[in-house]
Amino acid sequence: MHLNEKTKILGRRVILVPYEARHVLKYHEWMSNEELRQLTASEELTLDEEYAMQRSWREDDDKLTFIILDAEMYSREQDEIAAMVGDTNIFLHRDPDSDLLVAEAEIMIAEPGARGKGLGREAMLLMLQYAQSQLKLDKFEVKIDMDNSTSLHLFESFRFVETARVEVFHEVTLERSITPDWISWLDQQGELRIESY
Repeated sequence: MHLNEKTKILGRRVILVPYEARHVLKYHEWMSNEELRQLTASEELTLDEEYAMQRSWREDDDKLTFIILDAEMYSREQDEIAAMVGDTNIFLHRDPDSDLLVAEAEIMIAEPGARGKGLGREAMLLMLQYAQSQLKLDKFEVKIDMDNSTSLHLFESFRFVETARVEVFHEVTLERSITPDWISWLDQQGELRIESY
């Protein structure tokens, strides 16, 4: 999606930047990890396929993605590639029954040393704030592996509620309608700071 191609979002501990071709090599290295692919329900891609996927994230109107940088490391090194710790995405689709515009959210902290520090929580919070402020969304949803208790807890803390379990895919779906009360709660979690990229 071109919406965020010149957008940088600043948090206290993370910085979100658009997914560019220069990020692909490190991203591809992450996705060569079988455990990470399983947790994110991702397929292994060749490097050429990964570059094509990056282009589709930029071009397609139904996809929005940011690379997550560790703000402290970036401040020290001034090197985006060294500071990369993960990514956050949304896929847009219309609910076939209600015609509501739904954003399926995803978060991945790929660097093992960056996990358990609250970086994923802050990155996802910033993505939720940004997406709901920039797009005319009706609700968010997430689909999470049943064994991924960290992600399940994260989205429950954002007031998402379980709406489905699909045993055959070993997957739980949680949803969050975008209501004035929830937007107020989201805004109280921290100010969204956007800069040009």
